[in-house]
Amino acid sequence: MGQVLHGCATTTEAVRRAILHSQASLRVLASRYGINQKTVAKWKKRSSVSDLPTGPKDAKSTVLSIEDEAVVVAFRRHTLLPLDDCLYALQPALPHLTRSSLHRCLQRHGISRLPDVEGDKPEKRKFKAYPLGYFHVDIAEVRTEQGGAAQGSARAACGMAAEGSSTFSLLSTGHQSLLLPSFTKKPPGESPVTSCAT
Repeated sequence: MGQVLHGCATTTEAVRRAILHSQASLRVLASRYGINQKTVAKWKKRSSVSDLPTGPKDAKSTVLSIEDEAVVVAFRRHTLLPLDDCLYALQPALPHLTRSSLHRCLQRHGISRLPDVEGDKPEKRKFKAYPLGYFHVDIAEVRTEQGGAAQGSARAACGMAAEGSSTFSLLSTGHQSLLLPSFTKKPPGESPVTSCAT
């Protein structure tokens, strides 16, 4: 297993171990390993040859107070909402809360990942086997980014028909009342749709 040293490390664990167990003077060890005498003195004082952890001793937020963190943690544990939903719900009460500070707070308290809940994910099922030529038709209303219906009509829709046993599919857009009849007609040069499921 390889060593993980910080970027400015001038010694390896083997050199540190040799310094720790050596009875030679600081000057001799410094010249032997090509390092500063202060570095030798530092490693002589230590009981371990591994790097000390960097960063603050006790992690705390620079954005959230202790009370704010308590509110965030209590809210998350009570509601079990995803990160973005927690953010949007808490921002009116904590306007200085950002997505990254919320995520770091949840990580510090060990609740950044939601627990897996039974029944959370739908059970995967295979499609029922249908004869060749059977098309499954889905129709969905088409809306713009502003929330209105597309193409200036309140009933604009997108329809898709897929044949189950091959990769053949049809896509059509238009008025919702016109889509289903257009799928049931025989396309030029193609096999007719023998039955439809809506």
